[in-house]
Amino acid sequence: MSSRLIIESADETIQLGSDNIMAVTYESDTPDDSNARASDIGSSVIIKGKIITAVDGEEADDTRKLAIWSLVKAEKADAYRKATLEIIAADQVIRKVYFPNAFVVDYTEEFDHTEGTGKFELVLRQKKDRNELVTIDGGYAAE
Repeated sequence: MSSRLIIESADETIQLGSDNIMAVTYESDTPDDSNARASDIGSSVIIKGKIITAVDGEEADDTRKLAIWSLVKAEKADAYRKATLEIIAADQVIRKVYFPNAFVVDYTEEFDHTEGTGKFELVLRQKKDRNELVTIDGGYAAE
């Protein structure tokens, strides 16, 4: 199974693939204290992966761009970006989740001197007042 993450803004595109992404979690969250279907729904994606070091003239992975994006203040338009996550197995797109107004809730990096690579965890959330624009597709051939 492989995964692809594409984050787009007016100025740049961030792309991570199966060489970076190790685990993905999608969450649809409603208040736990509700006795009926709540209208306060949140959509999140949690992506865990590895930071690949550039060697011998290779291009560095885009995790550095994620770290920089995580620092953008909420008042700036660039805090919200388009995010598309695809989960692919046997040349089939199992899930394609699209957040048109994604923002970084948390971003962490961890480095271990014995393994030679770093690890990251990215928590993205869709802007709540635009939840109706989230799309979840799947069940078709991968490109």
